[in-house]
Amino acid sequence: MRRLLPALTLSSLLMGLPVPGASILGLSAQHAFAQALDMSHGEQVHISSAGPQTYDHDAQTVTFVDQARAIRGDVTIDADQLIGFLRKKAPDPNAPKPADDQPQDGEKKPGDDGAMGGSMELYRMEAIGHVHIYTTTDQAWGDKALYDIDQAVLVMTGKALKLTTPQDVMTARDVMEYHANTRMSVGRGDATVTTNDGKRIKADVLVAFSKPDSAPANAPKSPAPGGDGTARSSKLDRAYAWGHVMLRTPNETATGDRGVYVFDTEMARLIGHVHVTSGQNQNNGASAIVNMKTGVAIMNPAPGQRVEGLVIPNEASSSKPGDMR
Repeated sequence: MRRLLPALTLSSLLMGLPVPGASILGLSAQHAFAQALDMSHGEQVHISSAGPQTYDHDAQTVTFVDQARAIRGDVTIDADQLIGFLRKKAPDPNAPKPADDQPQDGEKKPGDDGAMGGSMELYRMEAIGHVHIYTTTDQAWGDKALYDIDQAVLVMTGKALKLTTPQDVMTARDVMEYHANTRMSVGRGDATVTTNDGKRIKADVLVAFSKPDSAPANAPKSPAPGGDGTARSSKLDRAYAWGHVMLRTPNETATGDRGVYVFDTEMARLIGHVHVTSGQNQNNGASAIVNMKTGVAIMNPAPGQRVEGLVIPNEASSSKPGDMR
């Protein structure tokens, strides 16, 4: 059964949909990136659109089309179409039970479904077409996005997947994910992270972790679309890479089968078919620890093999003696 509801009525209902464990965004959210693109915390969800809004009683969904927009705290989602997935609220175990199971004034009788199927809550959102998720600091683009509010997980697919913060840019060909509870961003398929200082990490699969938010709870608030929560961007802590791994600075390039990079120390560890290049100079081995700031690399051979290198005399961009070991 599909019903067209007046915009004011449906919007009013949705604005009152609670989320389990909800709290004011910017006060109780625990992670820096989570305060940017995480919709699992915050106030009520405000959804609107320029086109019709449809409630499907059987599927328990509500659909907004044409310039659809969802806002919760500092986070805004724009898309051609937004679908909200609804379910009945679990009863409050602390709420007093009515005597003899009789409904109180204003309550629904058992099995009595109203226009929205009784007391409902929003637990999942799907955005389709020209998806743009943003705050005052961070932005993400894709063709389709699915957000699980219970798990605080965002999954984006489509062409030209991109996520930007003031410090870095992440892109991927196939899938991008953000797991707010673990502050984990995932790029699948020719994934890259490019920092503002010119460093670039590329791999088939990239998993990056951002730092926990260390700002005090009473930090000054800055305005954001649709909310007044504290809008702070993430800062990456480390990245793990698998498959065709490449780390590049303006002066060095290091490749391998898999690796890990720590952003604060600018140290990388690469394993498997490792090649470190500085200018025309190159060292090859089974594993390496590379300081991407100084260019110093410690290369290790595979058991029973030797480290191999190519050194070009008087190479203008070569490392200083002792920089490559």
